[in-house]
Amino acid sequence: MSAHDGSAAAVERVSVSAYTIPTDAPEADGTYQWDSTVLVLVEVAGGGATAIGFTYADVSTARFIHDHLAPLVIDRDAFDVPAAWVAMWRKVRNLGRPGVSAMAISAVDAALWDLKARLLALPLFKLLGGARAAANIYGSGGFTSYSIKRLQDQLAGWAAQGIPRVKMKVGTHPEVDRERVSAARHAIGHSVELFVDANGAYDRKQALAFAGEFAALGVTWFEEPVSSDDLVGLRVLRNRGPAGMHIAAGEYGYDLSYFKRMLEAGAVDVLQADASRCGGITGFLKVADLCEACGLPFSAHCAPALHLHPACAITADFRHLEYFHDHTRIEAMLFDGVATPINGTLRPNPVRPGLGLEFKQKDAERFKTWSA
Repeated sequence: MSAHDGSAAAVERVSVSAYTIPTDAPEADGTYQWDSTVLVLVEVAGGGATAIGFTYADVSTARFIHDHLAPLVIDRDAFDVPAAWVAMWRKVRNLGRPGVSAMAISAVDAALWDLKARLLALPLFKLLGGARAAANIYGSGGFTSYSIKRLQDQLAGWAAQGIPRVKMKVGTHPEVDRERVSAARHAIGHSVELFVDANGAYDRKQALAFAGEFAALGVTWFEEPVSSDDLVGLRVLRNRGPAGMHIAAGEYGYDLSYFKRMLEAGAVDVLQADASRCGGITGFLKVADLCEACGLPFSAHCAPALHLHPACAITADFRHLEYFHDHTRIEAMLFDGVATPINGTLRPNPVRPGLGLEFKQKDAERFKTWSA
């Protein structure tokens, strides 16, 4: 596709669909269990191009986009993505900004950025201003529903691929957590970093005790040791936890004020954000700037195919993006153009425009649960 001549191009169509994909095994973390994941896909068309954005949410998010955001976006200039972003946030003022509203905006915003980049025949990370050629990743899964053998096989498999850091879930059954973390360490050896994620399952004293036990097994990352809403508790863990162990949280941030409060509280060593929740690529870039202004490292949560391009564009101290088992499996199944790990990194395709993804409509049809 040739580069656009720079003239205005209106958004002509917005389509939304939802796909419910069963997991390949029962999955659980410290506070939740699930057997399927819902992908909400947004397609926007204009100027002779069609683009996509997505979030991992629920069918209600797809309906929200159709009812409230699609009419707002149609006929807007496809090049004015920030203006559409502002309009969408204003639209949801009385509907509740966190949660469904924010995830809906995230999917539409990603699609609009993809469209703009496609119209200009540029990969998105180049349009945003490339800061790095690749993004470090960590393998993520190790669900508490897994047997120890499955846990070890999964983490060791990522290590064998050259991914030098892996993460597992803890917190469902605290009485066996040390045993499982020890088994994970045995499987990956001592040259691979080991992360744990409690998803807020522990109380403060429990988490502090486990921090010491996990540190003895070489754990360097403790994610949501207590609820991400307990900013005081996170600060306690950050201040009193073992040296060399990073306290991380932020995946449930839906707007800038959430991240601002977390940073002002001194709650984390590394801030996380999720572009499928925090207002899309526009919101993700804003959180990265906030993090940079505070001198704090930054990490992307889940949805690697969505995060790769913006991760390679930000100038903040970007540590890594999460190569999450559920999402990597779904993205490989349903999208062409998904990057594969090379020496523990993902590299955006420098030739394919936009996010570099094409949705496999035919392959996805069997999972479709809603469309408009």
